[in-house]
Amino acid sequence: MKKVLIPTKLDKVAADILNGHGGYLVIQDAKTPLEELIKAHPDTHAMIVRSEKVPAGIIDALPQLKVIVRAGAGFDNIDIKHARKNGVDVMNTPGANANGVAEEVITLMLADARHVVKADTSTRAGGWEKKTLMGHEITGKTVGIIGLGNIGRLVAKRLRGFECHLLGYDPLVNSERIKDLGIEPCTVEEIFAQSDYVTLHIPCNDSTRGMVNAKLLASMKNGATLINCARSGIVDEDALRAIKAEKGLRFLNDVYPKDEAGPKPVADIADLMMPHLGANTYEANHNAAQRAAQELIDLDEKGDLSCIVNRDIPVGLERAYCELAYNLANLIRQISGVNSPIKSLETSFYGDLAPFSKWLSVAVLSGIWHEFDRYNDYKAATKFLSDMGIDLVNRETDNDKGYGNSITLDLTVETGDKHLRHYSIRGTVTEGIQTVSRIDEFDRLYFEPKGAMLFCLYDDRPGVIASIARKLADAGVNIEDMRNPHNAKSHRSLVIFRMDQKISDDLVRVIRADINAHSALCTVI
Repeated sequence: MKKVLIPTKLDKVAADILNGHGGYLVIQDAKTPLEELIKAHPDTHAMIVRSEKVPAGIIDALPQLKVIVRAGAGFDNIDIKHARKNGVDVMNTPGANANGVAEEVITLMLADARHVVKADTSTRAGGWEKKTLMGHEITGKTVGIIGLGNIGRLVAKRLRGFECHLLGYDPLVNSERIKDLGIEPCTVEEIFAQSDYVTLHIPCNDSTRGMVNAKLLASMKNGATLINCARSGIVDEDALRAIKAEKGLRFLNDVYPKDEAGPKPVADIADLMMPHLGANTYEANHNAAQRAAQELIDLDEKGDLSCIVNRDIPVGLERAYCELAYNLANLIRQISGVNSPIKSLETSFYGDLAPFSKWLSVAVLSGIWHEFDRYNDYKAATKFLSDMGIDLVNRETDNDKGYGNSITLDLTVETGDKHLRHYSIRGTVTEGIQTVSRIDEFDRLYFEPKGAMLFCLYDDRPGVIASIARKLADAGVNIEDMRNPHNAKSHRSLVIFRMDQKISDDLVRVIRADINAHSALCTVI
């Protein structure tokens, strides 16, 4: 019998499934401190946790531990690197909570529109404030959804019953797929300007932190409503504080920098606040528990790796090629424009890399969309892309081309005018160093994708390099490396500078205008 420790208030369905299987002995105890539980059960084979911290010390104290399952999506409460070092697989249950969050959005919209909280308080106190509690209907309103993953799609599905006009944006989802969902594809700017309600369903990272800024907020309709059940860092709270009263905006919020008791930084601007209750439903808890138990059984009996978030690199594949796949994808995505919806992704893995094409495809997807964890497997990757309406083609390779152990990625994206544009990149590893050998029509580049880099595409002519170098020098930027290939057919040139620091977006715009570049980009790899 394999012992499974559940030190949390998880729906009993997990224990019922595992006990019913016959191969597991389940210890579920949410009252005893975790440190005491592991001392009492050092022979634990697997743990199922929710938000409990599982640091290195806990993992080390369980010598027979093989699996930790997070009954939920996020797993930053678990030291996944130390778990991997100890041969412990960590899994999660993504999507199990999605409907709970989607329904919370509808709940907030209705509660605010009909003054539910204030009406209840007033009526209980003996009041009868019908005149001051005139509400709104959400039927027929325009609702903008930023982020069309599991939650965003479910929000759209629920709102269709209210006959809302749905606008949507997701940098990964192409317009054809968005239309299939019954949503009108729009830019972020269009959504904020046209919507009566804007609901956020995106991660908080370097590209989205503070995304909802003063400019977007100022463009909203008078009296429009912003709903944040995603992450607190997405909204510039100071900007909202400055604009909210003037525009008569409403702000409905369920997320904070820390999930803990105490004063909340948005208390003065939030019209409705909840203590991060999005996934806090019996059904979500049941779904997560059920999936956690089944994932453990499938891993033990079938070797199903699809939900492992800390897989190790397979024998025979150099780690440098995993990093290369990730960095090539990251670079080509930035060159194509991170806000350009993706239509298709094609990959070619040459030489000894061909047997690892599925593994490397996951690293590629993670490089394109950082919130897709690179420790997922190919099954999870293909499902994710299918949900987003993105075609993935792993091409058969011809080693007679002499590319050695190299990777080629081709990305097709939608431009602002809904046309398709193709981008291509190839790279390899030479003497342990990642090398980009080609970008689009520019071959034999041979530069290392590392540090701060400036890319400028322009019509070939003398003096351009000197002009850019002067502006970088004036800004106190040192050039560490440079490539400047030309293409005789297109009469275009590409200059790549590796610099000692990232330059500002303003300086990039100045350089682009000065040399009349087709495109200019500064990125850090």
